[in-house]
Amino acid sequence: MSQLPTSNPVVSTENEPFWTAAADGRIHLPRCNDCGDVIWYPRDWCPSCGGDVTWEDVEPTGTVYSFSIVMKGQGRWRDAGPYVVAYVDLDAGPRMMTNIVDVDPSEIEIGMAVAAVFDPTEDGPSLIRFAPTGS
Repeated sequence: MSQLPTSNPVVSTENEPFWTAAADGRIHLPRCNDCGDVIWYPRDWCPSCGGDVTWEDVEPTGTVYSFSIVMKGQGRWRDAGPYVVAYVDLDAGPRMMTNIVDVDPSEIEIGMAVAAVFDPTEDGPSLIRFAPTGS
């Protein structure tokens, strides 16, 4: 568990399978039945081709695509800095915005291998963040 602030995600009928899995320490995303794309952000249809989807667990691993080190945030994040906001390319295909945790921000590099860690929230499912795998 990181020291970053958490807040309960907004769970809807459309994204509920994703958040239920996150509470169990899994990444569960929709895959398009027509074009095969794995979809981020979770939804009931494919944004690429409009096809129907089937939900599946995906590997909780990826690589850092891009990142920014935030020195001082606002609100609840005011004293959390420095922290890292990043895009991670999941090995399953989609790119998701997240935080990189459990590493000194100065050591993060584009292309770094990362794996999901699950930060519990007060009353909701866990938030998915990523930490270096050491690979």
